[in-house]
Amino acid sequence: MSELKELIERFIELDDDLDEKIEKYLETNDDIDEAFENENEAQIDEMNEIYHEIEHCVFNEELIFASNANSEDKEVVALIISDEDDDVEEFVIPVFTDEQEAETAIEEFKKEFGENEFALDKKTGAEIIADHSEDEDFIGLAINAPQWDFVIASEDVHDCSE
Repeated sequence: MSELKELIERFIELDDDLDEKIEKYLETNDDIDEAFENENEAQIDEMNEIYHEIEHCVFNEELIFASNANSEDKEVVALIISDEDDDVEEFVIPVFTDEQEAETAIEEFKKEFGENEFALDKKTGAEIIADHSEDEDFIGLAINAPQWDFVIASEDVHDCSE
């Protein structure tokens, strides 16, 4: 398993746990207060550290992405995340940490978009973001979508060694 996948799984685990704590806390309290935040500060700090590591991994790691193999320009698969009522169509690029995740997603895409043919390619996260950086509707990367609801904003992906 890749380091990126491990980090995201740990982040999701911590986030789900914190969500449960918040839900239980709000059953008996009106709002999240300083005492709750102090009690969970270590977990929140750990989540922030893990997210920072994810930012670096996405920048440097070679990720798999899907393209529509039927189009002449080999158009990259994008997922629209804005509401139908919005004037703009904000989108993310789904990327995958391994071939199995990509194949699972392709099956979902085929159900959703019909029997298109998809090609898989690899680039680093930095290269994928650079390819779409001039599109103001581009939000970021959806990692192992649609299996996970983990999106990392394009502006968060960076390398501290620069």
